[in-house]
Amino acid sequence: MAVKIKIPTPLQKLTGNKAEFISEGGNIRELIENLEKEYPGLKERLYDKEGKLRRFINIYVNEEDVRFLQRDATPLKDGDEVSIIPAIAGGGK
Repeated sequence: MAVKIKIPTPLQKLTGNKAEFISEGGNIRELIENLEKEYPGLKERLYDKEGKLRRFINIYVNEEDVRFLQRDATPLKDGDEVSIIPAIAGGGK
């Protein structure tokens, strides 16, 4: 399944400064595995040592948060758009 991926600025150093590109995968996990082959080091930024998506990484498929779908088992179809967005923490005064 060919899907469009949007990569946030902090991770673009791993993708050769590409912000968007096309890749393939039947679900989010497969997509990230394929991205890891092309852009080594990306997967470890998205998954923890137990193989779970990191808490501070938000992934959206067509603007729907995968945490409310099937997490990294969320199926993908041709033409889907996947956005990877790191959570941003703010400080107090």
